[in-house]
Amino acid sequence: MDRPRLLTPARPTGMTRRSVLGLGAAAASALLLPGCSRGRADEPAPAGSATFATGNAGGVYATFGAALSGLISEVTGMELKPVITNGSVDNLRRVATGKADLGFTTSDSALAAYEGSGLFSSGWLKFSALARLYDNYVHFVVPMASSASTIDDLKPDPKKAHPKPLVVSVGPSNSGTRVVADLILATAGLEVTKRYLTLEDSVKQLKDKAEGKNPNGIDAMIWSGGVPTAPIAALQSSIGFRLLDIGSVAQDIALKRFGGYVVSSIPPSQYGLASSVPTLAIPNYLVATPTLSDSWAWWTVNTLFRRQNDLVNTDHPEAGSLDPRSAIATMPIPLHPAAENWYRNNHI
Repeated sequence: MDRPRLLTPARPTGMTRRSVLGLGAAAASALLLPGCSRGRADEPAPAGSATFATGNAGGVYATFGAALSGLISEVTGMELKPVITNGSVDNLRRVATGKADLGFTTSDSALAAYEGSGLFSSGWLKFSALARLYDNYVHFVVPMASSASTIDDLKPDPKKAHPKPLVVSVGPSNSGTRVVADLILATAGLEVTKRYLTLEDSVKQLKDKAEGKNPNGIDAMIWSGGVPTAPIAALQSSIGFRLLDIGSVAQDIALKRFGGYVVSSIPPSQYGLASSVPTLAIPNYLVATPTLSDSWAWWTVNTLFRRQNDLVNTDHPEAGSLDPRSAIATMPIPLHPAAENWYRNNHI
């Protein structure tokens, strides 16, 4: 099914999302917003509570979503309840059907849902965006005992008559991790036995197999998340781990696929690694149900940026990547009208 395209009337005043992205660095620097203001008191508060679809327990979606929900609840006086979910695909379906008011998603999953492709081929979903957030990074994790250092090292040895495929967790079936993991494995031409595990289950099986406690556990795991992802980081103090270099695959994907994919790397400081690891980065969006009230949309965006320092200071370093100038870059997903008004009124 073809997705109807949004026609946006020309604005008599203000700047378009396209024009602000074309600003030079000097001009754009004038648009920076303070991170400490609590916002205007004359904005009406939401009339009732709301629900926030976050992500897997222990993941950055879940921890960051809980912190943001707490701040928004504090500012508005209305509860924004964070809910643990399976991730992007699950969140998009919840938001589109009104089972959640807000949700996190990766840009590639959002695009597929908006156009009705991939896991959403049965029909496109209706939702809007509030902001582009920080980027997710693909973690291809193997135990320290593994001899692999790149994704090519995982391919079967041709000298073996019947090589046994690796068992790899690709995230829950309704997650953004599963979407990008499938794409990476297909691009690399790597055949594996897939397991659709949550973050916590993936880490546990990887650890248990490396320690000889579970011979049927996984050999590796793929995870798309912010850095550092705490359950993965905790492996360094037990079995140790390394992140595989998937730079060549990431480059192929970024060049050939649309969806916000960027070739990037995970800094060594994040996990106590010997060096940075080339990988694929995917932007995250904050999306909203079609019926989200203007007050909830406005206060969510206002709190996200006006209380940014509070988020950073509560051990959420990914909040330091938030920037209202890039937050408007959610195309082709349309911004919620109240979010668009917030950016315009703040000269973004």
